[in-house]
Amino acid sequence: MTQTPVLRFAPSPTGYLHIGGARTALFNWLYARHTGGIFRLRIEDTDRARSTPEAIDAILNGLTWLGLNWDGEPVYQFARAERHREVALALLAQGRAYRCFTTPEELDAMRAEQRAAGKPIRYDGRWRDRDPGPEQSGKPFVVRLKARSEGETLVHDVIQGDVRFANDQLDDMILLRSDGSPTYMLAVVVDDFDMGITHVIRGDDHLNNAARQLQIIEAMGWPIPIYGHLPLIHGHDGAKLSKRHGALAVEAWRDMGYLPEAMRNYLLRLGWSHGNDEIIPTEKAIAWFNLESIGRSPARFDAKKLDSINAQYMREMDNGQLAELTGELYQRLRGQRLDAKAMARLRALMEGLKERAKTLVELMEAANFLYQDGAPTLDPAAEKLLSPDARAELRALLPLLEACPWQADNLEQAVRQFAEHRTLKLGKIAQPLRAALTGRAASPPIFDVLLVLGRDESLRRLWAYAPDS
Repeated sequence: MTQTPVLRFAPSPTGYLHIGGARTALFNWLYARHTGGIFRLRIEDTDRARSTPEAIDAILNGLTWLGLNWDGEPVYQFARAERHREVALALLAQGRAYRCFTTPEELDAMRAEQRAAGKPIRYDGRWRDRDPGPEQSGKPFVVRLKARSEGETLVHDVIQGDVRFANDQLDDMILLRSDGSPTYMLAVVVDDFDMGITHVIRGDDHLNNAARQLQIIEAMGWPIPIYGHLPLIHGHDGAKLSKRHGALAVEAWRDMGYLPEAMRNYLLRLGWSHGNDEIIPTEKAIAWFNLESIGRSPARFDAKKLDSINAQYMREMDNGQLAELTGELYQRLRGQRLDAKAMARLRALMEGLKERAKTLVELMEAANFLYQDGAPTLDPAAEKLLSPDARAELRALLPLLEACPWQADNLEQAVRQFAEHRTLKLGKIAQPLRAALTGRAASPPIFDVLLVLGRDESLRRLWAYAPDS
């Protein structure tokens, strides 16, 4: 009987959920959904000094925004400390771990000696086969794993291939600190076993950990999960991804106006491919996803590619839905709701607005002229279009518009006839019209704008920028 795949995303709440973590979560989620498996969330909050409730909230909110729904309740690692200690004591009882009474001063001296001799810095196993005497009674100790010192540890990795580690390069790692608290390395292995994790898909910065964790797994006689270590994401210049490249909190990308489905699509293509497909909706991603198609080389973050993908998803989105998302973003960023009139205008002009925007923020800002009545503030390009000559042409046009039936065809005919009569190219009058109505040099089609703003509001704005001299 085939075992149901169980995958997990296990972030440490010591900072925000960034692009690399989000991609790891996505790959685990996609494989679980592709195989009909289970996707679990574990918060690895054993670093009590650096773990914060705010970081936990950011992780939960970021995953929720991305649409990466986990199965069951999140597991909090720190709450399971007693279970972790139980396993360490079991290893101790089996002779697979030992008490180490080496003092901090002795460790410092040992490291200094190794450093001076040009040797690797690692614990030398001085308490590995030594029983404590009366002088150790009541003294602090740590519990260390009695790791294999000969041969090698082989990590079978579905992404990296077989990776071998010489056991004499892996020291006897600490399982329990001197205060009795379990270490991260122990907690991860115990939690994976207790949660029934079958696949451990994570960043390749954890590849060395796999060799160490395997020794705990083998010492306990537990099943070995399938490992897959993802290459890290680099910036466009090949350097390690940093804030200047876009290593921002997932929630920051939300507030920059990116759609979650576009982010999922973009993150999927950072290291995974399906032929030449670039736009891969989530339903297809679930159907197609496999571990074999994950590349071994680091992926490069490309903000322009993300913009392009996001723009395509916006263009294909229902106009009403896109207007709702824009309204939600407006409220989140500006602290106030758009009224019914503004939302109606936004929906009516969405087809023209979304063609010119790469993000919701760009769309929201391009629609500023719809949110309130009255003459819009001119941006520099619009100011340039409204030269004295252009304002004079608007003044001459206004009586024709006032007498015109307020339908798109009639308005366009009136403006075209005006331009022909004055031997002007249509743009010479349409551009100043656009500037006065929207405050910008680019907008949806100008006759649509006139129709959506309505007769009274349109004329009010035009008179404001073409006053009667």
